[in-house]
Amino acid sequence: MNQEITAPSAPLHQFTVPLSATRRGARLARLLATEQLRSWELPLDPARLIVAELAANAAVHGHVPGRSFRLSITVTAHATLRIEVTDSRAEKLPTRTPTAAGAGPAESGYGLRLVEELADRWGVRGGPVPCKTVWAELDLGR
Repeated sequence: MNQEITAPSAPLHQFTVPLSATRRGARLARLLATEQLRSWELPLDPARLIVAELAANAAVHGHVPGRSFRLSITVTAHATLRIEVTDSRAEKLPTRTPTAAGAGPAESGYGLRLVEELADRWGVRGGPVPCKTVWAELDLGR
């Protein structure tokens, strides 16, 4: 995980939507991302898997009653797809729980392991208070 503050370069395409911090909102994030990627004629996977995991984490671990989370998807001129999910729980940073050799996956942290494997880069940045943004980037290789 990278905790550097990074900003995407000039976007070619950008999509942002606020969603309820619920399981339904997380499911809608995946569906909206899928349709947006289709409209931009980009490959669906692994991006929609990353969106699904980050949105689920925002709904389960970043939930604050009465507050939503925000999904942003950007394609930069440098052929990078950037996925960002911003929630209202800056004090709850994502962590990956290591598993002992030969043990099965831990109950939590498995999804971020998936993000780590699928994304070319990922990390978290804080702010504005009380928010945090978990992001992942995919090199499109165009």
